Amino acid sequence: MATIRSTRRAPAAGFTLIELMITVAIVGILAGVGYPAYTDYVRRAQLPEAFSAMADYRVKMEHYFQDFRNYGAAPGACANAANAPAWNNFQPNGAKFFTFSCASTGAGYVITATGSAGRAVGHVYTVSHDNAQTTTQFKGQAVAGKNCWLLKGSEC
Repeated sequence: MATIRSTRRAPAAGFTLIELMITVAIVGILAGVGYPAYTDYVRRAQLPEAFSAMADYRVKMEHYFQDFRNYGAAPGACANAANAPAWNNFQPNGAKFFTFSCASTGAGYVITATGSAGRAVGHVYTVSHDNAQTTTQFKGQAVAGKNCWLLKGSEC
């Protein structure tokens, strides 16, 4: 009597090319959506450095005015009296993403924060002696008429 031998194959292990291509397409779509959102999140996380430093300098300038009865001894410069405080270089310790400057405007001053590193490049913010907060450049584009510090969108 002859035995019938089974010619059944063992199931193949692994992925088919179609399954692999679908997976790569899904990862590509998620990366295409996720990466821009992530970079925008990183940008928004770097901007508060400017806001907090300008608010701090504004308070310091008001204290300076109380001590010296002006915002700057020489025209155009801020906090530059003979006994000026050490912070008058307007570069806070540990600032990573912005550089700061101050200009005396006679009876007032304007403090400017300019993005210098990271995702903050292309952002310029100002605050004046009367706390007028303005955005002059946002995401590398010139901005006019924005009397606030833009952070997320184009509206205050």
